[in-house]
Amino acid sequence: MDGSTAAWVNTTHDWAATVDLRHLARIRRDPAEFAPGGPVHLVLEVVAYAADEASSRAGGRCLITLHCDGSVSVADNGRGTDTRVGGHGRLVKKPVMATRDLRFFGHPDAERLPDGYPRRGMSVVSALSEWLVHTNRRLDGAWTQHYERGVPVTGLEPLRPDGSTGTTVRFAPAGSLRRLGPLDADDLTRWTARWPDLEVRLDDRRDTGDRPAR
Repeated sequence: MDGSTAAWVNTTHDWAATVDLRHLARIRRDPAEFAPGGPVHLVLEVVAYAADEASSRAGGRCLITLHCDGSVSVADNGRGTDTRVGGHGRLVKKPVMATRDLRFFGHPDAERLPDGYPRRGMSVVSALSEWLVHTNRRLDGAWTQHYERGVPVTGLEPLRPDGSTGTTVRFAPAGSLRRLGPLDADDLTRWTARWPDLEVRLDDRRDTGDRPAR
């Protein structure tokens, strides 16, 4: 797709936007409102996108890894975040991390995540993380991008294609979230089982020096 992003059809996010600083600042001002329950809610916000993809494709897989440095990664085998070609051949990705999800944010009837709290979108995860790395693999290319407190600090950095597709989001929840609730592996296992089309595996490396589970 070529041309101005303003003419592109918006479904989940506004393609004409890149970073909404006011939106991100609003989230950061009130962590308890946007991540009730603490870091576990952020994980569910990410997994919800993998569940959407799985539902649209009659099934999918997702791996949640709890790392020993306190970060979390969520990797799925979907098609990857939508990426298009704009004017002058510029690569444009859907701005899922730094702008609001048009379906959920600010809507009183937004769907509820398995923890019982409203879904707001991926920008909540990005804004309430000290850092976040978004790695994307699609059939037409692969890239990664780094964020700090919701704001991108790199462009799209190309990766060598490996034949796979999917999205990996690794993030370090802000320290202010820890007092809101623990990141409990049992809760995650129970809640993620409520997405019937998504097969979820949990790898808790927090006590293993970040070695993969056997």
